[in-house]
Amino acid sequence: MLSKFSIDYIVQPQHNVRVFTHYTDDPVEVEDFLMHLLVSRTRIVAIRHDSVALTGHQFDKLLKNAAERIASTLLRESLSLDAELVKLRFGFAA
Repeated sequence: MLSKFSIDYIVQPQHNVRVFTHYTDDPVEVEDFLMHLLVSRTRIVAIRHDSVALTGHQFDKLLKNAAERIASTLLRESLSLDAELVKLRFGFAA
C-alpha cells in the first residue's frame, strides 16, 4: 500500500544534493514533519499527496500552517503565555 503523503527534502542544501523522502498516511504528522524541516532550515523540494505533487495554494497552505504553529510555540515559550493569549494578541492558533 502506498503512503498517502510524501515529502522530498534536502538536508544541509549548501553542502548536499541528496534528496530524502519522508512517507506518512497521517496529515498531522505531515505538518509536524514540515515544522521540523522549517526549524532545521532543510530545503523542502516537494510535497506529494497520493503521488501528485502539491503546487501553489495547497503547498503554501501546508507550509503556512506549520510556520504559524512554530511562531505560536515560540511566543508561548518566550513570553510565558497560554495558547488563548497568543491567539488573542497575535492571531496564531496553538
